[in-house]
Formats: sequence, structure tokens, C-alpha cells
Amino acid sequence: MLTLVLISTLGAWIGFANPLFHFPLAALAFPMGLAWIGFRATSGKKAFKFGWMAGVLAATGCYYWMVIPVQVYGGLPWYIALPCPFLLASFMSLYFAFFSLGMYHAGQKLTGIPLCLLAGLAWATMEMLMGIVLTGFPWVNLSSAFASWPVAIQGASVIGAYGLSGVMTTLAVALLLYSTYRSALWLAVGITITLISFGFYRVNTLEKGNGDYVLSAIQGNVDQGEKWIPAYQADTIKKYAHLTLQAIRQNKPRAVIWPETAMPFYLQDRTQYRKAVETLAQEADINIITGSPAYKVTNMKSSSYVLFNRVWLMDTLGRTTQYYDKEHLVPFGEYMPFAEWLPFDKLVTAAGNFVPGEDNKPLMLDGVALGMLICYEAIFPELAQKQVANGANILINISNDAWFGDTSAPRQHLNLSIMRAVEQDRWLVRSTNTGISAFVAPTGRIAAMGTQFKAESLSHAVEPRTGFTVFHRIHYWLEYCIFTLTIVGFGYILFVARRQKGTII
Repeated sequence: MLTLVLISTLGAWIGFANPLFHFPLAALAFPMGLAWIGFRATSGKKAFKFGWMAGVLAATGCYYWMVIPVQVYGGLPWYIALPCPFLLASFMSLYFAFFSLGMYHAGQKLTGIPLCLLAGLAWATMEMLMGIVLTGFPWVNLSSAFASWPVAIQGASVIGAYGLSGVMTTLAVALLLYSTYRSALWLAVGITITLISFGFYRVNTLEKGNGDYVLSAIQGNVDQGEKWIPAYQADTIKKYAHLTLQAIRQNKPRAVIWPETAMPFYLQDRTQYRKAVETLAQEADINIITGSPAYKVTNMKSSSYVLFNRVWLMDTLGRTTQYYDKEHLVPFGEYMPFAEWLPFDKLVTAAGNFVPGEDNKPLMLDGVALGMLICYEAIFPELAQKQVANGANILINISNDAWFGDTSAPRQHLNLSIMRAVEQDRWLVRSTNTGISAFVAPTGRIAAMGTQFKAESLSHAVEPRTGFTVFHRIHYWLEYCIFTLTIVGFGYILFVARRQKGTII
């Protein structure tokens, strides 16, 4: 069993983005190993135990970067920061443990193709639950491991990232069982041919034109530990102004996009800092999309207020009449759940806790609707779905990945964001403080990518798109069907099917 735990762990460590060696195909070993644990276990208890162990080791390797925001920017001692990846992985690995337990029961009562299909349904259901339970954290999304191979992820335009993860899990289990069931071999061949053929077809079809709507992403590379210090605020504006003017001279964009909280002050207030940004927009005749904290007074008598993580659109006249408030906030980073019981403050160094935005619409610029996603909102399919449903022609993701330092997290974040472009058939523009800033085509191809930890501007022509993918049209029905079929499948094996004799593999 320990060998199978090792197979799962190495599959995740190598398959998902990491600083040493990334080979996407290895990610299939992750669900394969977890399923194998279930098939080989002599009891449900052992399947759960070893599935959990494999998940903990795999997820800890994918979450190791959590130590940096907790210790460096959260100010907590190393002995509290160091266990954080393990603690999060221990909880998230309950999903993987239940998957192995499910495969233990399924392996005793199903064979061949039905067994492979139920494994895929179970995995897709598991990932959807990861995106929902306790506000959601679907970070270890199997299909995102293949984001650097555009041909492999085009299926997300039909069944979404979660559905594609399920198909890939079906493939992994079919490869595991090919020597036991001939039908599993044919299933694996069929899935592989279908994914690759559709991938080549869609990539070649959509890559014929890139459009002429030029945008510029400005990567300021501002030190996270200094950006909120008042003495550095003027220097921050000067840096973004310099990079913006550089982008205008070289590429003449319709708008420049600054990262999440690029302006470390309240842009809504009539201050000298606000005036400096207004002057830049007016004199350079440029639209500026920028992140900045914002507030709303809720009680004038008591001076009560609430805070938002906001992105503003400042037009060429210096007006900020359009904005988007982040809807899905980061627990412990942007607000504190159970604050009255915990002995430490949140990690974001700006004052107070943010509240989620409501009734957000795309920002309109020159007749083009820009669908906003702030920071890790890009890892949730339903938020990009909502923006496109509201008319978004282009997706804009502003983020501040400086929290993660020089780790695998920025690349993992980018890979998760790439899946939103494919699901919705939209260009996605990422503007981040320290990287990785990028322009992502609707096929998931990275058309332009910045250099991490370098102050620079990144410009590219994109195409405002209006069509809808199959996934966009069937999103809700697809989730319902996956959940229902999974419940029916396990209901069948637990209450109807007869036990099979012997072991599978």
C-alpha cells in the first residue's frame, strides 16, 4: 500500500506546476494511485486510511507555499506557519480518502467500463464539492495540471474543468485496469483519441484570428512588505505611471490594467494620490483599470463602514463611475472567520475586514464588456460563468501573487485561470503585481507572458467575443447530472449490486 501512496504523491508533485520538474501527464498517476489503493485494500477502513495518507502527502507538496504568506506577511512565528500546508492538506485529503473508499466498494461490485465511468463521476463530484464546501478551495484541479498543453484541455469548453477532470480520471483508471478488462483498454483508447482529436480541431479552428483590441497589463513589482507604508505611496504611483506611459508609446492600448490593490489607498477619496492618477488618465488620454481598497459608510452617526476589495475603471476624463467589488473573499486573508476565537489577525495588512460585493456587472469600455475576476476568483468556474452570462466579451483577472514569493503558487494560479478562458471561449488578461501576468487565448494558449519579479508592461491584441460554449449553455444541468449519476451509481453498488469475487488488480 505504501508503494501506491508513493505513486499518488509523486504523480501530484510532478504533474501539477512546481519549480523543479513539471510533466503534466504524471498527474494521471494521482487518481490512478488513489483508485488502486481502493481496489487493493482489504477493508474500507484501510482504503480510507491510505487514501488519506496519499492525499496529505500530495496536497502538502502542492500547498507548501502557504508558509510564506503566513510567516513573512502574516507576521506569525515559523512554528505556526510551518504546519499550515499540512493542516490544510489534512482537511482537503478527506475528499481523496472518500474517493479511495468509494473505489473500494465500487471495485467489489462493478467491472470494466462501468467501474471506470463511476470513478470519473466520483472524481468530478469531488472537485465540485471542493469548490463549494466551506467557501471552497478547488486548487488541486486535475485538468488544470494540463493547462500548459492546450490540445489536452479543449474538452473543458464542453464539460468544464471539473467534468474534464472526471474524464481524465476515467482514463487513468481504464489504463490501470486494461490488463484485467479488455473493455477498459478500448475505453482508454477511445478517450485519448477523442480528447486529442477535439483538441487539435478546436485549437486550429479558433487560432485563425486574434483581433485588434489592444490592452496592456502593467506589472509594478512593488514589494508587498512596503506597499502599504504611506511613505511609498507616491513612489508606487510614479512607477505605474512610468510603465503606463511606456506601454502607450509602444502599443497604444485602449486601456491599461493595473493589478489587485495596485493603488494602496482609497482611490474614491479626493486626495493628492487620486489627483495624480486622474492627471495621468487625462493627459495620456488612457482608460485605467486598477485595484484599490474601497469603503461604504453604513451609519453616518456612528461612522460605521464596510470595506471592499475593488477594481475601478477610470476613464480618460478621470471619472470612476464603474467598479467591481470582489465577491469571493479569501478566508483568513481578506476576512476572519471565527475571529472571536482565533488568537491572530488576518494576513492582509490593510486595515479591517473586507465584505463581498454584490450585483456585479462587467465594466463597459468602448462598447466592450470586461468581466472582472479578482485574485483567486479565477479558480471558481461559476464566477467566470456569471460574468459571461452578464455579457462579458473579455475576462480580466487582476491579482497580487506577491504573497506567494518565488514558489509554484503563481504558476498553479495561472494554470487554474487558463481553464476559465477555455470554458467560456474568452480571452483572459491577467495583470499581477509580481507575476505571472499573461494574455491567454480562448484555447488556453498563452499568447504573451511576463517575467516574474520584474517591473514591466505587457501588451497584446485580443478579440472581444460574443458566442457561448457548450459548457456555458449546459453548466448547471451538467453539474446536476454529474451529482445525480454519482449518487445513483454508489446507491446501486451499496444496495443493489452483488459482490464480485476476487480482487481486481
